Amino acid sequence: MYDKALAVEVLSQILIATHRIVRRFEKVETPDDFILSDEGQDRLDAICMMLVAIGESLKKLDKITGSSLLDNYPQVDWKSAKGLRDIISHAYFDLNAEAVYETCKNDIPVFIETISKIIEDIK
Repeated sequence: MYDKALAVEVLSQILIATHRIVRRFEKVETPDDFILSDEGQDRLDAICMMLVAIGESLKKLDKITGSSLLDNYPQVDWKSAKGLRDIISHAYFDLNAEAVYETCKNDIPVFIETISKIIEDIK
């Protein structure tokens, strides 16, 4: 068994980060909004920092739970979520703004719903 309180704490931090992404993404209508202005680039940077933090936290969660928790929630591609952290960290200057845009638009809402469900299930 794993430390449920610690798992909930990490999941709560992930949830906070995802809500920051949603807030920062509100004014982004196209991938070009990330790259055509300094403000857009700042948004991209801030969102990417949260995606890195989420990826790190997911890896930490796997350590806490012995990799026994996330696989119970297949609606999220956890391997890709963790791998995105590596891509951003190691190849930031080659980052595709469209890929970040698609992640924010399509994946983050499902991610928030799933993380919330996991927290609810643990409690």
